[in-house]
Amino acid sequence: MIQMQYYKIEDCINNCSFFLLLVAITFYWSRLVFFNFKKTINIGTILMSIVNLLILTLLILRWFISKHFPLSNQSNSLFNIALIHLIIENISIKNNSEKLLFGAITAPTTFFFLFANFKIPDSIQRINPLVPALKSNWLMMHVTVMLLSYAALICGSLFSIAFLLISINNNVTFVSSPKIQLLINLDNLSYRAIGLGFPLLTLGILSGSIWANEAWGSYWSWDPKETWALITWITYSIYLHTRLIKGLIGAKPAFIATGGFFIIWICFLGVNLIGKGLHSYGWIF
Repeated sequence: MIQMQYYKIEDCINNCSFFLLLVAITFYWSRLVFFNFKKTINIGTILMSIVNLLILTLLILRWFISKHFPLSNQSNSLFNIALIHLIIENISIKNNSEKLLFGAITAPTTFFFLFANFKIPDSIQRINPLVPALKSNWLMMHVTVMLLSYAALICGSLFSIAFLLISINNNVTFVSSPKIQLLINLDNLSYRAIGLGFPLLTLGILSGSIWANEAWGSYWSWDPKETWALITWITYSIYLHTRLIKGLIGAKPAFIATGGFFIIWICFLGVNLIGKGLHSYGWIF
């Protein structure tokens, strides 16, 4: 009975979040295209904050009903990464121009996360008891850190994609563009987000290997999820190498981060939904 009432509340929260995100997306992109940064107001930020609270409320309700922190399936992961995505926006912005850029990127991405949850079968969306392998103190440590890293890396990659689109469409160079400040902001935001996500990904992989040894008797099994996590780590380590060691900025690192964007989606969703392995949900095939 309690779960049935919860599912009604969840539907209401989802519908409200969708509507508010659509309004926020419209606001951010209309301001980005038609108005000057200096005239930016806080309507979009307010709407995103409300969505943040709605998703947080949903997760707290799931925690209350399931008696464990909601991290155990793909549905929970999507809600958590949507929440983290919004939190990153709030803690990373320094000025109105960055606030607008962050909102224009994170609002559509958060919308996609919530939409993806609708495509998951009801059997996976339901609140179920933890399986024995997940009854570990490592659950919150490993999964939370991995989701934090995914959210930050996806954000950083999206800023790199925006950088490339703007520079290519306007036929400009990083040095001489009249939109140089916009490009510099995008480049810096990408670097900061990836700089946050990479050490979190490293910590998540290390904690996962320790947990794997406890649960399955091996630190590394070349499971599809583990393999793609390693590929993701290598990709973003190359990005940081080009920035920190080679001193490159602009298009070249942005191309690497763009490649990382597709790789991390395979790691986060593709392996879980299609692949076979210890981390897979496997409801497509």
